[in-house]
Amino acid sequence: MSRLLLVSLEDIVVFPNMNVTLTIDVGNEERVLLVPKLNGEYAKVGTVAEVADRVLLPGGGTAVALSGLHRAIAGAAETDAQGRLFVEADEQADDTPTDEGLRTLENEYRAVVEEILELRGDDGRIASFVRSISDPGALADTSGYSPDLTFEQKVQILEAVDVAERLELVLTFQRERLALMQIRRRIREDVNTGMEKQQREFILRKQLDSIRKELGEDETSVVEEFRTRIAESAMPDHVREQAERELARFERMGESSPESQTIRSYVDWLLAVPWGVRSEERLDPQASREVLDADHAGLEDVKDRIVEYIAVRKLREERGIEVDKKSGAILTLIGPPGTGKTSIGESIARSLNREFVRMSLGGIRDEAEIRGHRRTYIGALPGRLVRALRDAKTMNPVILLDEVDKVGADWRGDPSAALLEVLDPAQNSTFRDHYLDVEVDLSDVIFIATANQADTIPAPLLDRMEVIRFDGYTTDEKVSIANGYLWPRQRERNGLREGEVTVADEVIESIVSEYTREAGVRQLEREIGKVLRKTATRIASGTVEAPVAVDLDVVRDALGRQRFFREAAERTAVPGVATGLAVTGVGGDVLFVEATSIPSGEKLVLTGQLGDVMKESAQIALSAVRARAGDYGLDDDVFENRSFHMHVPAGATPKDGPSAGITMATAFASLLTGRPVRHTVGMTGEVTLQGRVLPIGGLKQKVLAAHAAGLTDVIIPERNRADIDDVPQHVRDVITFHPVLALSEVLELALEPVSQSLDVPV
Repeated sequence: MSRLLLVSLEDIVVFPNMNVTLTIDVGNEERVLLVPKLNGEYAKVGTVAEVADRVLLPGGGTAVALSGLHRAIAGAAETDAQGRLFVEADEQADDTPTDEGLRTLENEYRAVVEEILELRGDDGRIASFVRSISDPGALADTSGYSPDLTFEQKVQILEAVDVAERLELVLTFQRERLALMQIRRRIREDVNTGMEKQQREFILRKQLDSIRKELGEDETSVVEEFRTRIAESAMPDHVREQAERELARFERMGESSPESQTIRSYVDWLLAVPWGVRSEERLDPQASREVLDADHAGLEDVKDRIVEYIAVRKLREERGIEVDKKSGAILTLIGPPGTGKTSIGESIARSLNREFVRMSLGGIRDEAEIRGHRRTYIGALPGRLVRALRDAKTMNPVILLDEVDKVGADWRGDPSAALLEVLDPAQNSTFRDHYLDVEVDLSDVIFIATANQADTIPAPLLDRMEVIRFDGYTTDEKVSIANGYLWPRQRERNGLREGEVTVADEVIESIVSEYTREAGVRQLEREIGKVLRKTATRIASGTVEAPVAVDLDVVRDALGRQRFFREAAERTAVPGVATGLAVTGVGGDVLFVEATSIPSGEKLVLTGQLGDVMKESAQIALSAVRARAGDYGLDDDVFENRSFHMHVPAGATPKDGPSAGITMATAFASLLTGRPVRHTVGMTGEVTLQGRVLPIGGLKQKVLAAHAAGLTDVIIPERNRADIDDVPQHVRDVITFHPVLALSEVLELALEPVSQSLDVPV
């Protein structure tokens, strides 16, 4: 037994009689044990190597020239004071037996190696070197030079201490190499026969055919595999006929045809559709309502509609009434961002025990995204609907069509037009994808579309939808959502346990009113996350001890100064400013309309990124006030030689829509009469040249914005009186509604009482 320094080899194997140079430091050792390391473990056998030379490298490194001597079995290991690993090595010199069996192995090995060298085109030098080796152990070790053997195979050869066993092992490896090279030569010979003038692609295909024949994987096995899968599939008869027709084409033309891969992909997609597979639907209205209530606060209209759908399907199944495929419902959830439109789709799927797939349609412009590509195109694929069915693995999932109002159109087609068939219950039972070119029944799919606004959805598409509006949450609802959902979720995300941090409803209400101005709760969740991150940091650093009660001081420290104020009283304190209510892409909002006059010319200047509709409303409002100047105690000459300027602040934000007419007219009347607008009054409605007030849309969102801004009186068109019922009861309790028919009623309600002087402000 010898005590030798162990040198670990990660990617090479050193055999006896082999010389290598390694960049390692072996100290003063004259002999070392080179052991390869395979899969994180040392081999059982290593090579004892003699240090032939040492070289100092630039930079201070050391390289040593090593000469392999013989094998050694590694035994017990120990580490010296310098951290180097030494092992007890049982050195094993090769025996040189002279039995006939060993000589036969030697001769057979030389013959196999020489045939390999001949196939590789050796010039005879390597073959002469192999013939000159008389020692059987050294002869077997020459396989260590072969580049075709893997690292694992070389380790096996090194671990074969017995010479006869080693020769049998290397002979097996070299026979495998010879067989592979002979197959390659036969493939080349088969392909080269009569193929000198053919293209390289055809040569590669013939090689592939030959390889598959050698492996037993010819076209017949591929066809039989497809035929078995088609037989086991539950696809309808017309689809099965199409699949078998394409498979017959594939069988006739063979895989050498350029079209074969296209046919294989097509049949694969036909088999990928889950024909006949359905999720077992849970039709329990009570349980579904519990799931929806647990996941979302509010949204009663949506929950009621889903429960109604489930109840109707349950009655039909229990009473054996056949379901009409043309009576499906396409629910479309329209409302501002952050109100829970997308997330409620998952809850609906869970309440029905169906699979859920989300398809984002925002920004798509290619009709093929919906209907699929024609198979004539390179890289053709089915449309997103077929891929959604494949992902869901059932034919009756819940598919959420997200951001349907942001679908575009260009020279590649109009995806919204393609959606007409998908979302029409009278047509989607026979939907035809361009790629599959067979009818796909989508009538069992529950489609739920979401959008921020209905104006950008094409009218024919909107006509096929059952619209449910998300008009935003009141402050009380936001506080409830924060307590039930947002606060626990953010607390968990920030590593805090229940009970470590608490918050009162009044503090959350302050965050809602002073740091957010939105219809949904997305920004509210971000602000709550900031507060909890600050609190988690203080607890982790030991600044405070749990439990921590979040108060207004903690909120101010985390979120900074107050961002939003109730400024209606300040803004309307001077004549010429009126408070209007509008609906934007993010919900209801309060707009302050400002008017002033300039003693020169007679023109109207409009600023504030106003759209065409609002520009016309301003012109109509000024004309309506001018036509009735006498009714408001004004002389006609106040308009002569005077220009008017109307501005709607937040000029960087585009504003348009038919609901600001009475607000603009009130601003002009306030300016001309010198009577400020009551700071508690907000208004919405369009005005005609005759002074009549026209109805508007989005009343609920506007009233919620007025409530958040602290307004207590809202002037609305008379024909919107019925829409007051959509406003939550607790908001109706604190806001007084004033339905009006004419502009004179608006001014009577909105303007402060007549003052001593009605001089026009200059």
